[in-house]
Amino acid sequence: MNFIKERNQDFQKGLSKNITFIVTKDCQLACRYCYLVGKNTQERMPWTIAKAAIDYILEQEEFTEPSVIWDFIGGEPFLEIDLIDRICDYLKTEMFRRNHHWFDSYRFSFSTNGINYHEEKVQKFIKKNINHLSIGITIDGTPTKHNLNRIYKGSERGSYDDVVRNIPLWLNQFPNGGTKVTISSPDIPYIYESVLHLYSLGIHEVNINCVFENVWQPGDDKRFEAQLIQLADEIIDKGYYSDYTCSFFTEQLGRPLDCHLQNQNWCGAGKMLAVDAEGNFYPCTRFAQYSLRSKKARIIGNVRDGINHNKLRPFLTLDRCTQSTQECIDCEVAEGCAWCQGENYDAADTPTIYQRATAICLMHKARVRANNYYWNKLYHKLRSEESAE
Repeated sequence: MNFIKERNQDFQKGLSKNITFIVTKDCQLACRYCYLVGKNTQERMPWTIAKAAIDYILEQEEFTEPSVIWDFIGGEPFLEIDLIDRICDYLKTEMFRRNHHWFDSYRFSFSTNGINYHEEKVQKFIKKNINHLSIGITIDGTPTKHNLNRIYKGSERGSYDDVVRNIPLWLNQFPNGGTKVTISSPDIPYIYESVLHLYSLGIHEVNINCVFENVWQPGDDKRFEAQLIQLADEIIDKGYYSDYTCSFFTEQLGRPLDCHLQNQNWCGAGKMLAVDAEGNFYPCTRFAQYSLRSKKARIIGNVRDGINHNKLRPFLTLDRCTQSTQECIDCEVAEGCAWCQGENYDAADTPTIYQRATAICLMHKARVRANNYYWNKLYHKLRSEESAE
């Protein structure tokens, strides 16, 4: 038991390798803000490719992280539940057979649209792997907000009803499950009511972020800030902060950064690994062709020839300063300002990974102002309650 406890702690320390299988590029939905611009029904991972990827990865001595997250994405990953079940069974038996250091120090991770979560094959898979599973169902908030963007492909029909019916089952299996909410320009007016709606469904952890693409309109930052302040008032006045979280309000946010001391890259592109249906390796799924609007895929190897470390090396040298403008480096509220390495590449003037996209600059600054309001109000409330005791 001590061995298992120590291994589980490694996940909390962020010492795990993230390996992603792009099992399909198909999805039931055509979400308006989806960055997967090349979804299709043809590119589905064959078992032979999945097996070759697993054999290659488990044979490599360079993957020294004490834990691993085997991640499955699409499109919608549960469309390929038979393949996923076979992959996971093979992973478990091979890690055991090889006495691999990842055996019993792994997670199978999924982000799903939740539409076919209740189906028998999916539920059978969950019950079989429940002790090593992380599953997040994406639900965007109120029916209005959710159905504004998360529509079925080939129609304007929203998916809210088909997702929300599976939330009780999901929360029963994963009581601490968190959902991921995406914000784009048209749905800013629904942020406040959507977070509260998700709380009312029993979801205690709401991870919420703005899209990195350049979709923002003049005045969006002001509207965004107003929604967040309204939300802050409700969370604090009604005491939601005791049992619920919203990632828009974070203590470590909005301070200047010293590039000499805090010069790490924002994401793990290059330290992660993704494999697609053709057996190509990528530093992150955002560098696969179906994720890119205007650039060519950045392939760093394949299951037959292995990883080309010369193609991987540029990703391992990425840091904050090498890709940021001087304005970003000197920004007084730089801490917590995120970026996506794949969007940096896709939006860059040239095929470089060293040009940081800054489309969310004003949105980040609005979030910082609202975040400061939130913590200032909460501080004064808690001090008043303390004084009254």
